[in-house]
Amino acid sequence: MTAQVNVVNHSLIQHKLTLMRRADTSTAKFRQLLREVGMLLAYEVTRDLPLKYEEINTPLAPMMAPMLASDKKMVIVSILRAGQGLLDGILELIPSARVGHIGLYRDPATHVAIEYYCKLPQDLDQRDILVVDPMLATGNSSIAAVDRIKEANPMSMKFLCLLAAPEGIKNFHEHHPDVAIYTAAIDDKLDAHGYIIPGLGDAGDRLYGTK
Repeated sequence: MTAQVNVVNHSLIQHKLTLMRRADTSTAKFRQLLREVGMLLAYEVTRDLPLKYEEINTPLAPMMAPMLASDKKMVIVSILRAGQGLLDGILELIPSARVGHIGLYRDPATHVAIEYYCKLPQDLDQRDILVVDPMLATGNSSIAAVDRIKEANPMSMKFLCLLAAPEGIKNFHEHHPDVAIYTAAIDDKLDAHGYIIPGLGDAGDRLYGTK
């Protein structure tokens, strides 16, 4: 399958992303904005979810009405810890989705992703997976998470982030060309420490007020 990157250029998303980039945006505001952007991005990512039709009664007449065919088969996997900020907004839109968590931290010297926690729903081979992490920087954490999920042979998988670096996209799709990326923006580059430039800083630290 051809590698696919989808940049969601919706005006509301771009406006909220600019507010998040500002260095003086407070932790509380950053958290609120990330939740809102998560919901808006999820709207785009779920555009092609299959529908089924069932008979209902409106106040005036019966009709065959569309319903999601697989809402309870969707799993959102959050890459800890910053993925939680996107997850909260997505769950407001898809409250019936199941949730998995993969804890990874990046070795500061090698940038290699090291797993410290993994808890996923059962029967992933019968489910569609949406992996969420605000930053696709080096791509190493995202690659490690998708590697782990693919062990369970899921039905399908997409990756959702707030910002991506060209280096991260290239690295990710060298390992997982079959997983489409959805992002609000592709920034210029990575710096020597593996941070996205211009970016918005460390998403986890800004989300939780840590340094």
